[in-house]
Amino acid sequence: IPDLPLMPGLEALPDSGVVFDKPRGRIVEAFAQGSVSPQAVTDFYDETLPQLGWRREAPGAYLREGERLRLAFSQDAGRVTVHFRLLPQ
Repeated sequence: IPDLPLMPGLEALPDSGVVFDKPRGRIVEAFAQGSVSPQAVTDFYDETLPQLGWRREAPGAYLREGERLRLAFSQDAGRVTVHFRLLPQ
């Protein structure tokens, strides 16, 4: 997601996401993986995103200018995969 920073320790998974630009807003799904904890990821985005105009709606959920960003996590062999989902509000 071009205007979303990637947390240090995470690496974007190439060719794993999708982007749709629609008249009602963009839909973006992206994935990143790293040896970090879900809590560390949530803490990073809770601290970073308000500086970029995002407002925390709930744990792992943020709102900005008609868009909603959600983070979901899965773990496998000590690595966390973060699913970023951006949708119109």
